[in-house]
Order: sequence, then C-alpha cells, then structure tokens
Amino acid sequence: MQKNLIAFIEASLLFEGLPDTQLRKIEGIARDLRFQKDEIIFSGGDEGNGFYLVATGLIKIFKVSPDGKEQILHIFGPGEPFGEVPVFTGRHFPASAEAIAESRILFFPRTAFVNLIAANPSLALNMLGVLAMRLRQFTVQIENLSLKEVPGRLAAYLLYLADEQSRDDRVRLSISKAHLASLLGTIPETLSRIFSKMTGQGLIDVKGRQIRLLDRKGLTALASHGRMAEAADSTERSSPLPFSSAKTAPIPSCRGGPK
Repeated sequence: MQKNLIAFIEASLLFEGLPDTQLRKIEGIARDLRFQKDEIIFSGGDEGNGFYLVATGLIKIFKVSPDGKEQILHIFGPGEPFGEVPVFTGRHFPASAEAIAESRILFFPRTAFVNLIAANPSLALNMLGVLAMRLRQFTVQIENLSLKEVPGRLAAYLLYLADEQSRDDRVRLSISKAHLASLLGTIPETLSRIFSKMTGQGLIDVKGRQIRLLDRKGLTALASHGRMAEAADSTERSSPLPFSSAKTAPIPSCRGGPK
C-alpha cells in the first residue's frame, strides 16, 4: 500500500524542505514494510543495502555482548531514519534493529537513493545535516559514559522528554522498564531503585505511564552533575545514555513508561 507514504516522507527531518517533485521521486523508490513487535529488521553484520525511515511504531538499535547481554544504543520513533550510514559507505550494519511495537517502516534501496542524491544536491545537504546531528549524539554519549551515573542520565532523559512534549510538569513514556533500563545502561532493579530515590527526594512522582516533574531545577542539577547526593550503586556505572542532542536529550520520540 502506497497510501500516505508522501506524508511520512514529508514529515521526516531527512527530507524536510524538499520540493514536491523531489518528494515524489523519493516516494517512487520507497518500499512500504510492516513489522510485528519483537520482529528483527536487520542484524549486525548484514549487508547495508539501504536505509529505513520509521513511519509508525518504535525501533530499537542494539548490540549483544558475547555473554548475551543486550545494550540498546538508540530508540527511533516516527519520522526518524536509521541505518543510513551504509548508504554512503556500502558497508555492513554495525548493530541490529528490532521493532519494539508494531511498526510501519519505509525502506530506501542504496543504489536508487544514491542516484537520487547525485541528481539532487539539496537532498545530500539534508542527509549530511542528519549525520552531523548523529555525531553530536555520540559526543554527548561519550560524555555521559565518562562523567554521569544512571541517575543523571535518567534526569536528562526526563528533561528531554519534557522539552519534546512541550510540557513543564509531566512526561509520558512509551518503552518498557526493561527497555528503558537497557537504554540507560543499567538493569531494571537498579532503575526501580533510582525511581524510588528520586521520588523520595521530591524530584518526581511516578504513576503508571505518567511521570510528574516536581522539581525541574533539581532535575537539571542532577542531569548536569550526573549523580545523586547519595553514593550510587556500582552497578549504576555502566554503559552510556544515547542522547538526541547536545543538551539533555537522550532518546528521541520515546513516550511511555516503566511497567
């Protein structure tokens, strides 16, 4: 079904501002795919024969350690591209992608898309802008790995969502507690303790999928300093939080909550 493809393409940051004629050409090479929850889209090491754009749903990008531990690197929602680097390099995907909700995905074959870029320089500029933004994400990710413990990452995550959802007093999450823990580089039990500590200190109030932000100034300080006043668990100092911007943005379009 090609219905509404142009609307999904037009809404993406990758294709923002392109004229209708170029959007129609992009639509012409797009493949409309559907994935069920927990279905693998590609695995690390697979040939990078194209890239993807989330139309609806949520996609996690992850790696698995030799001992079987999963680390989520990113979670992408509607309007966000993923797997785009192989379009330029022609290499293999460095990580795996899996739908964590029923999802509609647009796939753009590498050869056809490269031909479009050659004929439309403005499209190349848009894509370079997205890749530059991703580089900033990894810069902040390294900063958090080095300087922040999980409470600071969680505080930054909540502040990012508040900005994304244009709310000062509450946020709504859409990923499970297990996914959130993996994204923050910890385990569910540790994350639960951090939620309890932050609630006890009057920073937040958690009710189901809704998290009230009771003390934004305190959350901002926690996000900046990266740790709570009380000594954190040694298990809290692990892998980094993948931010979406150089401010406090860890995860784009993740709206839901700990379950």
